[in-house]
Amino acid sequence: MMKKGKKEVVKLKKIKKRFGVGDAENYALNGVDLTIYQGEFIIIMGPSGCGKTTLLNTIGLLDRSTEGTYMLDSYDVSRMSKRKQAQIRSEKIGFVFQDFNLIPRLSVIENVALPLIYKGENKTKRLKKASEILKQFHLEKREYYMPWQLSGGQTQRVAIARALVNNPSIILADEPTGNLDSKASHIIMEELSEVHKKGNTIIMVTHNPELMAYATRIITMFDGKIDTDEKVDNSIIQEKENTLDKLEEAVNKIEEIKEELGA
Repeated sequence: MMKKGKKEVVKLKKIKKRFGVGDAENYALNGVDLTIYQGEFIIIMGPSGCGKTTLLNTIGLLDRSTEGTYMLDSYDVSRMSKRKQAQIRSEKIGFVFQDFNLIPRLSVIENVALPLIYKGENKTKRLKKASEILKQFHLEKREYYMPWQLSGGQTQRVAIARALVNNPSIILADEPTGNLDSKASHIIMEELSEVHKKGNTIIMVTHNPELMAYATRIITMFDGKIDTDEKVDNSIIQEKENTLDKLEEAVNKIEEIKEELGA
């Protein structure tokens, strides 16, 4: 799948990930070839145990492949030291998890600022950056709340803010709406869509087929391999959604005018 003028940000070649030995040997990834281009919104789907999360963790340098080559922004990161991988990960990749993974004893702003510690920035600068990005998610009034004081949707928005605070080019999301109701899920996907429109590459694992409307490309996996890989033209869907949003705004405006007139 070649794309003229598009930069390759991730290139996997013959990636394998083996667990166990002997009779217990199992391949979570079994010869994966995958190229991801800058600005794509990729959704990865498939049955439980097919290798989705292992693939995401491999791309995110949280897990190391047993075999194969991984190029990240043209650098071969396959066999780099864990220390070097951690440095690259902190600079280029942001993570959003199903279970949020916020630290309970830290406030919202401290959680968001946490990734900046690895860049060596002082506390004042870290908190300032965290505060700025929380404003983008309309969470400025909850900067000093503790995680347990937030709703599920608010907690996931904090997690997305934390993922973006380092200004990474790639966002990896593992079932980001898995613990949320439909309304909160819609809000989170709209937030991710806005992030994507700003030029970020998003790679998301999900079981929910309703979220496919947000993708520019859909990959399905089966038994540790890529089963299908299809580009999606969601411009028509987005156009319909924009029209519905405008109609909703118009209806709300009419209701406001009615109230003002005492109708």
